[in-house]
Amino acid sequence: MFNNKPTEIATTLVDQATHAADQVAKTSQQLANSALEGVRNTSHQLRVKAEHASDNTVRFIQHEPVKAMLMAAATGAALMALISLFSHSRNRY
Repeated sequence: MFNNKPTEIATTLVDQATHAADQVAKTSQQLANSALEGVRNTSHQLRVKAEHASDNTVRFIQHEPVKAMLMAAATGAALMALISLFSHSRNRY
């Protein structure tokens, strides 16, 4: 009987380690599923907000075409000024 004691202890430890590993795997899977669900929800919310912004933009352009064109021209001019400013500053150094 004395010789079986180390074997029983080893078997118990292996069983406990196996159970702990199963629990870690189960918990990891639950966390991964939860994270994936969060990403799906956030993606859906962003898609809805983008569609709403797009609809608002189209409505603004339809109701205020002159303002929309002037805003687009001003934005383009500002971007070109920034690009020009940065390209000149790089050439100096």
